[in-house]
Amino acid sequence: MDPIRPPAVAGLFYPEAPEDLDAEVGRLLAAVAPKKPSGAPKALIVPHAGYMYSGPIAATAYGLLKNAKRVTRVVLLGPVHRVPVRGLALPEATAFATPLGTVPIDAAGATALKALPQVCVSGAAHAPEHSLEVQLPFLQRVLQKFSLLPLAVGDATPEEVAGCLERVWGGPETLIVVSSDLSHYLPYDVARRVDRNTAEAILAFKHGAIGHEHACGATAVWGLLIVAQRRGLHVELLDLRNSGDTEGDRGRVVGYGAFAFREAA
Repeated sequence: MDPIRPPAVAGLFYPEAPEDLDAEVGRLLAAVAPKKPSGAPKALIVPHAGYMYSGPIAATAYGLLKNAKRVTRVVLLGPVHRVPVRGLALPEATAFATPLGTVPIDAAGATALKALPQVCVSGAAHAPEHSLEVQLPFLQRVLQKFSLLPLAVGDATPEEVAGCLERVWGGPETLIVVSSDLSHYLPYDVARRVDRNTAEAILAFKHGAIGHEHACGATAVWGLLIVAQRRGLHVELLDLRNSGDTEGDRGRVVGYGAFAFREAA
């Protein structure tokens, strides 16, 4: 077993050279309109396409973490795209690498999750998966030093996801990140309508109204909504656009949304 999971989509979804990647992430974050300081969110939903497509939308969420000094652990969930898995999969590796450096796996959190029947260990599921990897450069830029608990979500139920989140929810040191794009390959105007309906379902905690045709990471989104509602979190829509807005081609677009969940004051 290689103790470090190397980047799989550097040079494809984001720049491969460290200096270029750092500059690109910095540019995306700098373009976000500043918001009134209100403390770090407890959870985020962010997209996971190539940075030229979804990077501006993801940046609206990660910009909220610029002063999140208390966050030292990130629980990151994203759907599998290439290697199917039953339940949720932890990696075999003890660290994930990007061109910006390595991020250690939270060993204690991984041990706690392994006790759950819906959790397995699969290096194969993580090796080619981009939904988790593309979040790391943003996190490395805004948090700098943190540990990672990455879960590749496969054939699982929303309650199985919720059970994992409850196990590692933690306190202010823990940030939950769910990686999901929205609709896929619809005409621009249709996608805008469908994605608006999905966003409204998320804002209303109506996880049952969100299908996999509405969000590729729907299972993880469902699980987060279940726990967030149980715990009384408030959700805010930060950005809702699609690849027709960011890349230009409006014939067949992919939808992207960014959401922040905050605990009650």
